[in-house]
Amino acid sequence: MIHAPARPTSTASVFNAAAVILVCVITLGLLGLTILFSASASFQVGPYFYLKKQIFGALLAIGVCLVVSRLNLDFVRRYSWWIGGATAGALVAVLIPGLGVEVNGSRCWLGLGPVRVQVSEFAKLGMVFVLAHYLALNQSRISEFKRGFLIPGAMIAGCAGLVILEPDYGTAALIGAVGLLLLFLAGVRWAYILPALGMAVAGLAAMVIHNPNRLYRMMAFLDVEANKQGGSYQLYQSLAAFAVGGVEGVGLGQGRQQYAFIPEAHTDFIFAIVGEELGLPFTLGVTAIYLLIFSVGVIHLRRAPNLFHYLLTSGALLLLTLQAIINLGVVTGLLPTKGMSLPFISAGLSNLLLMGMIVGLFLNSQRAWARLRFGADDRSLREVTA
Repeated sequence: MIHAPARPTSTASVFNAAAVILVCVITLGLLGLTILFSASASFQVGPYFYLKKQIFGALLAIGVCLVVSRLNLDFVRRYSWWIGGATAGALVAVLIPGLGVEVNGSRCWLGLGPVRVQVSEFAKLGMVFVLAHYLALNQSRISEFKRGFLIPGAMIAGCAGLVILEPDYGTAALIGAVGLLLLFLAGVRWAYILPALGMAVAGLAAMVIHNPNRLYRMMAFLDVEANKQGGSYQLYQSLAAFAVGGVEGVGLGQGRQQYAFIPEAHTDFIFAIVGEELGLPFTLGVTAIYLLIFSVGVIHLRRAPNLFHYLLTSGALLLLTLQAIINLGVVTGLLPTKGMSLPFISAGLSNLLLMGMIVGLFLNSQRAWARLRFGADDRSLREVTA
């Protein structure tokens, strides 16, 4: 069980942690724009099409980041249940024909004119916000089964269940993992968390077994070479890209895997293009940057003034780093193939906006944590919401 410490530290210390994260994010974003231009070179729409969209998305993400960084989160917290309701409503709306947009068999997007918004991306942060509010509000009763586990567990299961219906098993698994980790960080008993984790894994396994398409993809993952022309084609080509790139890489813009060999090379498998064109130093460098973000984030969390801020920022950090781990694991063949963006590098507006919000939360904490005193905020909120 991990608790936020009672003593705030200096503003300078908090600023240093947030500044390191910001530098890491800018580095990843610039690399993403560079490699995206190369990865989309063979597209009929031309290499500038996705580059322009990504630059536009990055500008929007910067705007969102600045807004979130200036929010009074303790004021926004008063509307936590409205945020939860809006999150659930949006996830339900995606499933309604005519509102939700179906792509490749999954109904994950809401069509807003020419723009498609992937609702599950924002639902992840919405779930974290509501869960952090609830757990902080019930901190004194966190060891109870009903208040400490059953109710927050139902929140997690409800959010993940709606995402499964899209269907999007990978995002649902990410939501479940982050939710259970937040329960652990809040001090919920192991005796409640471990059985829930076992049931979640068993449930996902059962759904995979009874879904012929996903079962085929799982079996193909277990024998990549035998299925390189079928279910593991994308992974096989990804591994070939790393092999061709080797240590030094073939050179920026000189790769061949993006020429229709790797489907979605500009999104889910863009890390393979990094490996082919820029080689081992850059792939290790990208991995090291994500590790640095996580490490600095953990140090930063030790300065959180109360449980709500601690859990909210922890959830944001987990959303970023676990998504990166899943993408890197999929592209390198360590995890079964699952479409999930690489934060700040892959093309995609919805995930860029989510990451902008997450970075904004870190910048927000730099400004706010030094002014808050441990415990006071949660007690005042309990009085207001009672």
